[in-house]
Amino acid sequence: MRRPASPPPSPQKQFGALRASLLYCPKCKSATPARERLLLVLPSGNLYEYLCSECGTTTGEKTDQAQQDVQLFTP
Repeated sequence: MRRPASPPPSPQKQFGALRASLLYCPKCKSATPARERLLLVLPSGNLYEYLCSECGTTTGEKTDQAQQDVQLFTP
């Protein structure tokens, strides 16, 4: 007897976090490897900037919203 097939995982579970490897750079006029740089740590998530590895031009940004239980520490 065959077991019923389980439903496929939702897209959110399949792709927990995506990281860009190549992005189009307007200055170089081609797709170049991207470097990810953390800009800000916010209660809503971390803000990252993508930079062209050839010339350093900003090629994109993303906000990682997977942060939970943010607690501020004051000395």
